[in-house]
Amino acid sequence: MAVKIYDVTIGSHADKAGIKKGETLLSINSNEIVDVLDYRFYQVNRKLTLEVEDEDKNVRTIEMTKGEYEEIGLEFETYLMDKQHSCRNKCIFCFIDQLPKGMRESLYFKDDDSRLSFLFGNYITLTNITEHEIDRIIKMHISPINVSVHTTNPELRCKMMNNRFAGDTLKYLKRFADAGITLNCQIVSCPGINDGDELVRTLTDLENLGVNMTAIVPVGLTRYRENLYPLVPYNKETAGQTIDIIEKMGDECVKKHGRRIFFPGDEFYLLAEREIPSPEFYEDFSALEDGIGMIAYLTDDVGWKLEELDADESLCHKVTIACGEGVFPYMKRIMSMINEKFPNITINTRAIKNNFFGGGVNVSGLVTGGDLIDQLRDDDLGDRLIITSSMLRFENDLFLDDVSTDDVERELGVTLVPVNNNGNDLVEAVIAGKD
Repeated sequence: MAVKIYDVTIGSHADKAGIKKGETLLSINSNEIVDVLDYRFYQVNRKLTLEVEDEDKNVRTIEMTKGEYEEIGLEFETYLMDKQHSCRNKCIFCFIDQLPKGMRESLYFKDDDSRLSFLFGNYITLTNITEHEIDRIIKMHISPINVSVHTTNPELRCKMMNNRFAGDTLKYLKRFADAGITLNCQIVSCPGINDGDELVRTLTDLENLGVNMTAIVPVGLTRYRENLYPLVPYNKETAGQTIDIIEKMGDECVKKHGRRIFFPGDEFYLLAEREIPSPEFYEDFSALEDGIGMIAYLTDDVGWKLEELDADESLCHKVTIACGEGVFPYMKRIMSMINEKFPNITINTRAIKNNFFGGGVNVSGLVTGGDLIDQLRDDDLGDRLIITSSMLRFENDLFLDDVSTDDVERELGVTLVPVNNNGNDLVEAVIAGKD
């Protein structure tokens, strides 16, 4: 394979070497360039030998000297320099299979790409990874690799992922571990399927492999599960039982290894109606993106931010913060912390019922613009409506139901303020008042 050059940065090493837009990069230092990982890894050296093919299929060799880690200056049509690899599984718990029809096309794409695991922290299943990719990860020591394990029982993994090769690919975990690659793992736990004794087996196997961290999250079920595998949601009792398993094995890991390794998702505690653990439980908060410790982190971070600020009774305005039903009790508590410092700010905290997805979906990140409009239309929202930015796509302009931020502002007559999951942004958004 080879990659076509989309553009060349003016004044760069590539530009000075006479490389042109539309030519093809074949290799760097005799190493074939297939995608972004090859390109980034092999361009690091100071002295480079590039093979480039022009549009007439003429190949020439270019010698180049540059600073270590300095960019060559080539640009490509896509970030990956290749097509994104899609998932080959049909997991019984797949959330994408539970989406309603008619949403934007990108939401239905299931990625399972080892390059995205390294570059952006995406989880991969290892079921469509090639031997070439395995060898390359080990050769380049690409680390960490994030793996959706779900179970280490080969037969059960095949069943859960509807892929007859899913059990066999578990062998790659050991190859990575033996090569010193850091492994972060994820388990989507399904009641009666891979919890209980099966969960104990999986966590034991992962501990023996020496994985860095494992996030265990409960299966999410929407109301759009027609003709899908009959799964049941967690309830107070089963969520509590799963927490007990994870905490017990995590406590044992702390004693043996000095770190917890296994972490239950925040949603387990909400379902079990148990108090969220202290920030110390989550160590370095390495699994925040998986919904592990988000509530503890935000609560603690807000506390630190408030300590930096002086009490101010002159601030007198009203804001509304909207969140999912699950986190609502904790968000009320966090808002009370802010109110203690700024008693004349009226904070209206609203739990938004997820009518769009239905089922047991109650997390803030899946709240839609339509539900916000429907449930807040008659409220006095004050100067601004604060939401978590996780409700929006990367560009911060659209909700999952394709309702735009402009739509919400127009329909509700209020300034919409998306904030990241940190204390500084949240406190600043509350005390700022009207723009």
